[in-house]
Amino acid sequence: MNARKSKKDTMSKRVIDLSLLKLYSINERQHKTEVERFAGTPEAGVSFSEWLESLPDFLGASRLRAVIDAILASRQADKPVVLAMGGHVVKVGCGPVIIDLMRRGIVTAVACNGAMAIHDLEVAMIGATSEDVADTIRDGRFGMVRETAEFFAKAAIEAVDNELTYGTALGQMIGRSRMPHASESVLATAANLGLPATLHVALGTDTVHMQAVADGAMIGQASLNDFRMLCDLVYLMGADAPGGICGTWCNIGSAVVLPEVFLKAVSVARNLGSDLDTLTTVNCDQIRHYRPTQNVICRPVAPGRGHELIGQHEILLPLLRQALVEKFEHA
Repeated sequence: MNARKSKKDTMSKRVIDLSLLKLYSINERQHKTEVERFAGTPEAGVSFSEWLESLPDFLGASRLRAVIDAILASRQADKPVVLAMGGHVVKVGCGPVIIDLMRRGIVTAVACNGAMAIHDLEVAMIGATSEDVADTIRDGRFGMVRETAEFFAKAAIEAVDNELTYGTALGQMIGRSRMPHASESVLATAANLGLPATLHVALGTDTVHMQAVADGAMIGQASLNDFRMLCDLVYLMGADAPGGICGTWCNIGSAVVLPEVFLKAVSVARNLGSDLDTLTTVNCDQIRHYRPTQNVICRPVAPGRGHELIGQHEILLPLLRQALVEKFEHA
């Protein structure tokens, strides 16, 4: 009884009167969502462009459109569009998507980490790649195939001796070797088209570093040369085109190495006077990672010029390619 009385006394001592709240009409409020931006419901058999236009104008769909427009603007201004790729791009079968974008002149350069280059080579060599690590790690067979390591060791020497990028040396060697699936190789295609291809490795992170044939001095020199070539590419992305349009950098599936390499290349380019104020960056991956978020879409660019596309590569990259092809056809 006393407890109930105490509670009543407390309630009677309230100092605010909700009837005095200042209210206003919903028609005066600013809104983030309007029906004009809702998804359409196209009928069966519509064109891809019509389907793309039917996507709602929010979040991921809006970012996808922004990426498409940025890449289109970069190419119309004759600025580089660089794809920096991790191994899963090849492992999930998206090599042909990248190859087509290079052949169409939409992608002008590629950068890769060691895993991507390994899978690219093995696809060209035998039409298959990606061992079952959980199985082969148990008896020491993981990473012990002979041919891949030998090819990479020779490519490092060829790159250094002939002043080629490591990526270009690999691509040219794949082409010369007449591998049965060379047409599926991103690096061989880049070499054939004369597009820059760079390879960025951290010693000890790739299976090809495990065998005695690996020469650390050659690998290190080749990868350092490729970093300097990448600095050139980023420098050339600077805005000297009408309207101050820069190139576009897309990081696809590399969580550590390529975001770190890119950040340093941006610093070099800016230090030497490249105007990257309107640089556009994109990170495409199935989940968010710290380094791509910071080193690709936040730190290097002005607010609003870094875009994140979250989705599985095997869905997102064909979708992005088709959207780009449609846009370029009508540009």
